[in-house]
Amino acid sequence: MSALQVDLDLIRKYNVAAPRYTSYPPATHFVEMPGQEILDRIRNGAATTDDLSLYFHLPFCRSLCWYCGCTTVITTDQSASAQYLDYVSREMAMMAALIGSERKVVQLHFGGGSPTFLLPDEIRALGKTIRSHFPFDDQIEAGVEIDPRHFTRDHVTALREAGFNRASVGVQDFDAKVQLAVHRIQPKAQTEQTINWLREAGFASLNIDLIYGLPHQTAETFGKTLDEVIEMQPDRLAVFNYAHVPWIKPAQKILKVLPTPEMKLELLKLTVERLTSNGYCYIGMDHFARADDELAIAQRNKTLQRNFQGYSTRGHADIYAFGMSSISQANGAYWQNHKDLSDYYEAINAGTAPISKGYVLTADDQIRREVIGRLMCDLSLDFGKMSERLGIDFPNYFARELASLGDLQADGLIETNACGLVVTDLGRLLIRNIAVRFDAYFGKSADERFSKSI
Repeated sequence: MSALQVDLDLIRKYNVAAPRYTSYPPATHFVEMPGQEILDRIRNGAATTDDLSLYFHLPFCRSLCWYCGCTTVITTDQSASAQYLDYVSREMAMMAALIGSERKVVQLHFGGGSPTFLLPDEIRALGKTIRSHFPFDDQIEAGVEIDPRHFTRDHVTALREAGFNRASVGVQDFDAKVQLAVHRIQPKAQTEQTINWLREAGFASLNIDLIYGLPHQTAETFGKTLDEVIEMQPDRLAVFNYAHVPWIKPAQKILKVLPTPEMKLELLKLTVERLTSNGYCYIGMDHFARADDELAIAQRNKTLQRNFQGYSTRGHADIYAFGMSSISQANGAYWQNHKDLSDYYEAINAGTAPISKGYVLTADDQIRREVIGRLMCDLSLDFGKMSERLGIDFPNYFARELASLGDLQADGLIETNACGLVVTDLGRLLIRNIAVRFDAYFGKSADERFSKSI
């Protein structure tokens, strides 16, 4: 993909609220449901040999970044992690007995919070516990989110001993004024040290996270951050649009002076054009990868997947997630653990699965999930192949949706051909706006509130 030029007028037109589609239907459709119903579905699927993707939510942070939209527990009490890991181990033992012990783990992810809040020996112990319940595939993709502000060489060693080979380093912005405004002081040298340690230890892939739309960001300051990050040569970048959702995350009310919508668009334009002109492929949504990275290769081969971990090369696997607020996806259903730590602990103390809500997909949901997933990953839809894949007459089943795409085609977001439709380079920027046309629920509930697409 060559350097992408961004048309700001079209971006303005399509900058509306829409789901991110890490699931379909989105998590806003989850409802309270008996945990036993989910456990029965897991038990009934235990005989399968399908691969596993394991996610562990490790929620602790020593301080709150005011932009954060994650489910976190803010504490300086290091003993909190030991107590939490005891409960996670108990949950794992409970669920492993239902999942089955022969299914191989092809993907492992530690998210948070800050997983590196854990002491190095706690990381080692958790790694051993996971392996005691689940066999790892020889080619496992094991990724961890890292906060450089509280990271040591021993953390690197412990992560490698636990089987990790990929890392995602949180940066957000290198500008000192921006860092002060969002309550995350992280000197560039600290990040560089972390990256050097990870590379010396043999981590196979490095991702850097940035956020545009934060207080005091300008094209000049964020351009400098982009240049400094490019010099670090990460394999991937995730450059997130700051989602201002103070009705969900009250701490975001502290952020008073945000960039204007016009400046935010300029930052997006700058990001896409700067990265694509420096050897990065724009995968879609927030993600960029080098052309030789397996994420870019998977997209070219049409094997890329999308799930709660974002874009993934192991998206075919059933996701089993552990810890508070974590979301699983398997057996035609989604389910989420309790978001409140005390509720999570209480459920496990009672010997029950800590499930608070979930959703069982209908036949139509599963069809639409596949269509939206392929659209966001392949950036195209072959109607004949989709008909065969889904057991439907695709043009007839989606006649109403296809008839609604005229404006997208006129504006150059998609092109049609004899086989179906193709998303243009410009359409990659607005893929949520294209995907939403195939969403049977979107716009039908006044209670749903999503972040804007840009």
